[in-house]
Amino acid sequence: MEFRQLRYFLAVGEEGSFSRAAQRCFISQSAISHQIAKLETELGTTLLERSTRATRLTAAGERLMPIAAEMMGLEARALSVGLDPRNRLRISASMSFATQSLEAISLVREDFPQLDIEFVIKDFTDRMTAVASGDADLALIRGGVDRPGLETVEFGLEDLVIVTSSKHPLAGVSTVDLSELAPYPLLLPPRSSQILIHNVVEDAFRQVGLRVMLGPSIPSDHTATLDVLTTPRSWTVLYADTADATPRRGLSFLREAHDRLRIPVCGVVRSGTATRPELTHLFRALAQSIAGTGGTAES
Repeated sequence: MEFRQLRYFLAVGEEGSFSRAAQRCFISQSAISHQIAKLETELGTTLLERSTRATRLTAAGERLMPIAAEMMGLEARALSVGLDPRNRLRISASMSFATQSLEAISLVREDFPQLDIEFVIKDFTDRMTAVASGDADLALIRGGVDRPGLETVEFGLEDLVIVTSSKHPLAGVSTVDLSELAPYPLLLPPRSSQILIHNVVEDAFRQVGLRVMLGPSIPSDHTATLDVLTTPRSWTVLYADTADATPRRGLSFLREAHDRLRIPVCGVVRSGTATRPELTHLFRALAQSIAGTGGTAES
């Protein structure tokens, strides 16, 4: 049994798809399938039920999932033993946090010039595993997490940016009420891949006694702005950093008039480590950076 086989199995189990797991692990689908088949042969049991529509865990696969996650954590801890934790900070995040993180890192380096700060791209599950195992000191997320051994520190609130086609009836205005958006379909990826955004938007509409009209889910090989362009009466929402990096041609960018479309930006650390001086300095820098990208810092 090899660590990579467990890593690939864990990815397929979490993604529910060989193709998405292959993208996450940066290998071919055939390679990931081959390695999992070898793992099944060694264990003498089937771990995954494969079909043209979905990939599901068998009973044996369900039992192996927490063991595989624990093994990945142990691997990360073993790889980090040569690093001096007193002179290192490792931040784990998605690419959408890159701008905010790099600004914050620059501020921290001014006061801690000997500190080695790394920024590592990981998906949500891998971020939590990295912090829990000690491989990362801080994970950046939107929303919260409730997991034993981990603490959540809120840095601020990030506005979601409303995006429409320039041909949309609401295009051209700077702010818009939810009541004005209600008659038009909202285009988002499936709820399973964007639970937080779905919940924030639906809760905002519910607060004003309205129900959001969801359009067809955005396919995995499309972008929200492409589908908005081809469906001019629709709208979507983007994180502020994503909106800033999106070409403006043919699109209109709006804000919700009453600040109802906001998402908390948080850091996740191991319990008991939040008072580490370098981390507290980084927390302040991140809050300052978030406030500078269209968000509101926590006081």
